[in-house]
Amino acid sequence: MKIVDVRTIALGGATHDHGWPGGTDPNVQYNTLVEVVGEDGLTGIGSCYTTRALVEGALTLLREHLLGESGLMPERVSEKLRQSMFWLGRGGSVEHAISGIDIALWDLYGKALNEPVSRLLGGDYRDRIKPYASILFEEPGKLREKLLEQASRGFKAIKMGWRPFGRVNEKYDELLIRTARETVGEGVELMVDAGGSEQFWPHGVSWAKRTAQMLGEYDVVWFEEALQPDDVAGFRELKESSPVMISTGEVLVRRQAFQPFIDARALDIIQPDLTKCGGLSEGRKLAWAAYDHGILLVPHGWNTAIGVAADLALSAAMPVARWVEFQTGVPYIEEILTKPFQLDADGLLRVPTGPGLGIELNREALAKYAPRS
Repeated sequence: MKIVDVRTIALGGATHDHGWPGGTDPNVQYNTLVEVVGEDGLTGIGSCYTTRALVEGALTLLREHLLGESGLMPERVSEKLRQSMFWLGRGGSVEHAISGIDIALWDLYGKALNEPVSRLLGGDYRDRIKPYASILFEEPGKLREKLLEQASRGFKAIKMGWRPFGRVNEKYDELLIRTARETVGEGVELMVDAGGSEQFWPHGVSWAKRTAQMLGEYDVVWFEEALQPDDVAGFRELKESSPVMISTGEVLVRRQAFQPFIDARALDIIQPDLTKCGGLSEGRKLAWAAYDHGILLVPHGWNTAIGVAADLALSAAMPVARWVEFQTGVPYIEEILTKPFQLDADGLLRVPTGPGLGIELNREALAKYAPRS
């Protein structure tokens, strides 16, 4: 089955506040879907965490290397695209586009074989996994309300991130964590994301060490992005003294960017975003490299329902996987599928078992957020 077309769908109008400066505009366009079409009419769907303009720009470079290729060899085709860009974009937005294409190729492959992607990635170690509700920090009163909302939905784990944590003072940081623990009790896992990839992050290892000690006193599971994204030595120093697990990786692309962290055992958890890092093909390589070094993989999932489905497939196919990220209240996740994701009575998500990613787009609902497509 040859690939005959590749199309993009821009999502806008309901973009969730992402915590960055200027991040409250719902019309900002950061999520782009990619459809790869086979000659028999089958279509695979993928997702990129970047703008349609950048994806289309990358496709002007990638299209000639993709069209006419096999729709049954996702890993080889994606690597061909990556290798073909050695002068023009070893990473960055070109890799983001390749990520969406790769996810779409795996979806197409699974549909052609009538098999779920998780099985094609190597086999299912589990059919359910714990999602953690991913929310932004707020002042204590609003934070309490948001935490209670997630608990009422059945989440057994919640991650809080970004502002105002790390941006006021250390006493305020502890107030936020104390508020969170008192609100949800001991029965809900809590994770903390400092957002160290934000512009001009001011904190270094000393702050991160003090903060990690504080988080340990409240039984926080992991401390995410405590330092700037590329500080391998800093993360290793932090990990060596931290009572909680240390994680990062959402902004890194290509396996080569993760390798120094893995080789140095600088992290307890790597968090590649499959819609940016190179897709499922690159994510699988990262997962096994991490596993061989005693490091967990928890995919970053600040994206779309397609991204969540990819995260579930990869997590099912890894021998050690404990959580997947689930951004709540986001239409691009909760409204664009014919059968939206639902937590079961144990607060877990089931891994889709249908062909490909095991999901189907609700085209009518999708049209509300893709009017320009």
